[in-house]
Amino acid sequence: MEMDTLPNGNNATATDAAPAPVTPDASTAGATPTPPPSSNGPQLTESLKLEHQFLRVPFEHYKKTIRANHRAVEKEMSAVISGVTDAASADFSPDDAVNHLNSLVSRLQGLKRKLEEGSRAENLQAQKCRARLDHLESADGENLSDWNNTRLKRILVDYMLRMSYYDTAVKLAECSNIQDLVDIDVFQEAKKVIEALQNKDVAPALAWCAENKSRLKKSKSKLEFQLRLQEFIELVRAENNMRAITYARKYLAPWGATHMKELQRVLATLAFKRDTECATYKVLFEAKQWDFLVDQFKQEFCKLYGMTLEPLLNIYLQAGLSALKTPYCYKDDCTKEDPLSQEAFRTLALPLPYSKQHHSKLVCYITKELMDTENPPQVLPNGYVYSTKALEEMAKKNNGRITCPRTGSEYNYTELVKAYIS
Repeated sequence: MEMDTLPNGNNATATDAAPAPVTPDASTAGATPTPPPSSNGPQLTESLKLEHQFLRVPFEHYKKTIRANHRAVEKEMSAVISGVTDAASADFSPDDAVNHLNSLVSRLQGLKRKLEEGSRAENLQAQKCRARLDHLESADGENLSDWNNTRLKRILVDYMLRMSYYDTAVKLAECSNIQDLVDIDVFQEAKKVIEALQNKDVAPALAWCAENKSRLKKSKSKLEFQLRLQEFIELVRAENNMRAITYARKYLAPWGATHMKELQRVLATLAFKRDTECATYKVLFEAKQWDFLVDQFKQEFCKLYGMTLEPLLNIYLQAGLSALKTPYCYKDDCTKEDPLSQEAFRTLALPLPYSKQHHSKLVCYITKELMDTENPPQVLPNGYVYSTKALEEMAKKNNGRITCPRTGSEYNYTELVKAYIS
């Protein structure tokens, strides 16, 4: 039997005292009644707690753009001031002075163009931050379905970008009109570095490290060191030992104080060569070292922008799978309706703990509905159990006959025995 539910969750009864009538006065007569609080409120609040990355990434990108513009201004202004100082102290002829001043004016004009471009970039980043804040503020009980649908698309775009399906991610964002709500421009920056590393080129990755040197140093990142080691290994592979030694003195020696053991191991490849059979050094020449660099770059990239290391899609799926995972899910007779009967989901749930079930739940094999006091289980003479609802529908269609879907045995509906749940 269905019962009406009050907004606060308490059931109304016929014996409740009726509230005293309130006579409206001038101050309340025209007031709009306050709508009852949405039942989706707590759920929405919990959902918004997971949107840390959604705001953090554009904000970090915004700060990065400001820092880049500030460095450009400092560099150009320092050069211009130095040029003016030189011009004031030098004994230039009138023509030379004019040429020198013209060069300074051209440099200032170039700085102006850079500042205008930088200002536009900052405005775009600020606009993206504003759009995301507005999107979060728009979430309420009335449009929760649409808001969740948009979030699903954001999560799918995030997954595609992380899996390098860039074109598909761009098309989905454009079709859904959520360009300001996804981080395509940020991942495009990473795409260039990843593709270069896959082509065995460390130059873009080293340029990225130089651009973000202060922040990588603060997080004690080893990415630049690993890139330098790989570049040294490639010189040894090409049997260009003299260049390798010069390279080590210039780029690897500064890391000796903190990474001496790794440095000694790599330098030993000068003696062991690329065709060595010694496992300790042979592994340094394997192609999988480049895959390791790609993975390490992705981790550092995510840390820099405050992203999760795992795709958001995996995190949300694991949250759901953690409530479904039981030892039975990994057995051969696991029902196909269980998501964990699929190998992909089993792999995703592998590191998760088993769900702690305080009470057993009986689910009907036919309807997949919960069997409880409203829909009690019925036992067939062969021992199989199904829900009353499923068996009643089957009996109506077959003139009171029941066919067990597992064994094919037929029985009369009167032969069923009701099971009791304690």
